Amino acid sequence: MEATGRSYGGQSAGARAAGRRERLVAATITLLATRGEGSTTMTAVCAEAGLTERYFYESFRSREDALVAALDAVSDEIATMAVAAIEGTSGEATDRVRAAIAGLVGWVEADPAKARVALVESTSHPLLREKRHALLGVFADLVAQEAETLYGDAAWPPGLARVQGLLYVAGLAELVVAWMAGEVDLDAAELTDVGTQAFESLARRPS
Repeated sequence: MEATGRSYGGQSAGARAAGRRERLVAATITLLATRGEGSTTMTAVCAEAGLTERYFYESFRSREDALVAALDAVSDEIATMAVAAIEGTSGEATDRVRAAIAGLVGWVEADPAKARVALVESTSHPLLREKRHALLGVFADLVAQEAETLYGDAAWPPGLARVQGLLYVAGLAELVVAWMAGEVDLDAAELTDVGTQAFESLARRPS
């Protein structure tokens, strides 16, 4: 292992270790999306990342840790993108929601490998299913928080807001999976419209 704090090429040991971890996570995402969970072995991840096994264990205790880290990475990317879209868009609540959904749809189109990991391969292993379940709750809470910001008194009270958030997040995830598989006849703009309308229907109380 590298000596702690030693610097090479202007990078500290910690920075180099972080870079190697990013490569391993990216390799895990690629393998999950292209070969599936069963073929995403430690050896395959190292080969894809161009790193030796000792560097794998520098970052992860097991293959399963790498799988969960891959799902965490793509989920963090989705959450960051959605919040940035809502907070970075001016205008009516509908416009801000539409920006977030359009961002998600565009992300799925631009990086189907990550989308597959987030929405399909997340059900392929018991630990991934457990993590996916937890993440649904996290995203449901995010929907509830953003609904309160967008709709104020017209949003649901906290307990019901989370229930509505779960309905929305789980439903949208399944719709996007079907869209990726070509099972629903919608283009990207139509999918964005459906996602926006569903958010407004579920996250805001009827007037």
